[in-house]
Amino acid sequence: MNYKELAELVYPDLPHTVDDYEAMYPPRNLPEGAKVTRLGPSPTGFIHLGNLYGAFADERLAHQSGGTFFLRIEDTDDKRYVPNAVETIITSLAFFDIRFDEGVTEHGDIGVYGDYTQSHRGEIYRTFAKEMIARGKAYPCFLTEDEIQAIREEQEAAKLGPGIYAGYSPYRDWDKDPAVEEIVINKLKAGEDFVVRLRSEGKPNAVGDEIRRNKVVDAIRGTLDVPENFQDVVMIKTTGIPTYHFAHVVDDHLMRTTHVIRGEEWLPSLPIHVEMFQDLGWELPVYCHTAQLMKIGEDGNKRKLSKRKDPELSLDYYRSMGYHPAAVREYLLTILNSNYEEWRLANPDADINDFPFSAEKMSNSGALFDLNKLNDVSKDTLLRIPAAEIADFLAKWSAEFAPEYAYAFRDMDLLTQILDLGRNDAKPRKDLVYARQIMDFIGYFFDEAFRIEDDYPAEAAADRAAILQAYLDSYDHADDQETWFGKIREIAVANSYAAKPKDYKKNPDSYKGHVGHVSTVIRIALMGRAQSPDVWTIQQIMGEDKVRERISKAI
Repeated sequence: MNYKELAELVYPDLPHTVDDYEAMYPPRNLPEGAKVTRLGPSPTGFIHLGNLYGAFADERLAHQSGGTFFLRIEDTDDKRYVPNAVETIITSLAFFDIRFDEGVTEHGDIGVYGDYTQSHRGEIYRTFAKEMIARGKAYPCFLTEDEIQAIREEQEAAKLGPGIYAGYSPYRDWDKDPAVEEIVINKLKAGEDFVVRLRSEGKPNAVGDEIRRNKVVDAIRGTLDVPENFQDVVMIKTTGIPTYHFAHVVDDHLMRTTHVIRGEEWLPSLPIHVEMFQDLGWELPVYCHTAQLMKIGEDGNKRKLSKRKDPELSLDYYRSMGYHPAAVREYLLTILNSNYEEWRLANPDADINDFPFSAEKMSNSGALFDLNKLNDVSKDTLLRIPAAEIADFLAKWSAEFAPEYAYAFRDMDLLTQILDLGRNDAKPRKDLVYARQIMDFIGYFFDEAFRIEDDYPAEAAADRAAILQAYLDSYDHADDQETWFGKIREIAVANSYAAKPKDYKKNPDSYKGHVGHVSTVIRIALMGRAQSPDVWTIQQIMGEDKVRERISKAI
């Protein structure tokens, strides 16, 4: 029996050949230099910041080059599958304005290079596995779990590298032993379970100069010196489902992926993927191995973001808190490309898509994620978004994540005025960060959320009622800002407070306090807080009736 006969015995009834699939998935008709990228999340029910980080890099590389960006669901690990996880992936990425040209959608696949779900592509993988068996590059292996465990123990005792490789599976060299060949034939005909393993040509347990190496260009890390693979890794499991190693090689070739962005945890597997591409006679895509997302821990040292310790790793965190997608994208670019912040300073009003994103500018030593910096970036980003757009975003966010704020959306024009407060000043206020913070920050405008949060200043506490009554008696909603504050000075002086803070500072024994203490009493009565945007402007938005009602209640 030769290799081709074995391949036919392993997979006798496949309807297509490798040539058929090459014809079904021809090279893409794209402009020269266009990049084809993909995001390949697993439907495990947890979509995280690393997915978004990679997706944004994928999207930028593809779209700024006139290329294609697609979503592929990599669900070959059926043990980790979580129901509805695909829908979660799609909606989470859409929330952050990640737009795919092809791939899986809520309404089915779009694009001619699908099916874009790996569990639906079994015949394709088996066809290419069959081809590798026919070339002597793979073989069916019938080792049981007990036998594999015995091999592992033997290797540990001999201090050899663990795994199945030359010398350990009797089925690897079936063609050199007629007795083993007969066993393989009989097992296949009997329908016994088997996996398909790569028949690696690497030299196991080589040391020093014996190790053969490959040069692989990584767009982030430069040229990598990669040792050859020697492991006979599993390509097709007993279930007929491929491993990630084999599935991504086949799919990235057929879908004509040019650039693969993935985490640095895949670097140890790169030799396996290089060998598979070489065995199939295909050109490697350009790999871009990103640095792990890190944060500063409580001990002051960098550590990897943890699913268990860090809620901000999950995209659900940003959605439920209501970070605007533009702010998150803006922040991600600051950690994706080292020159982005410099570009933004020089182009404060430019569209983010005008930035020339580059894989070469990505970090290869650990990308530091800082939630405080995200908040600062968010303040600047929201300042560039019209208040009406922010109001619409808040309404949609509240409907999905926080219906308790529904009272704020009864009058969208009022909400827009509130959100615009202080944003057009000479030194614009940067009070808006994310939805929950915004709703709490502007809550004093709404009776449903208003409460006295701060204490009245001690200097004026005893005169609170008198100050507020005098304010109510003199209040005229038509007063301009200068006239309005002049009346507050008069109230202060009439109640033995200094008209100017500097007068009180010079002669503290001559006054109860100063005009700032008096105005703070009024501010707290109206807003419940000692700090807020300009009181006169807030009153113009609130309207006279509400101002008088708040002051009266405070009295």
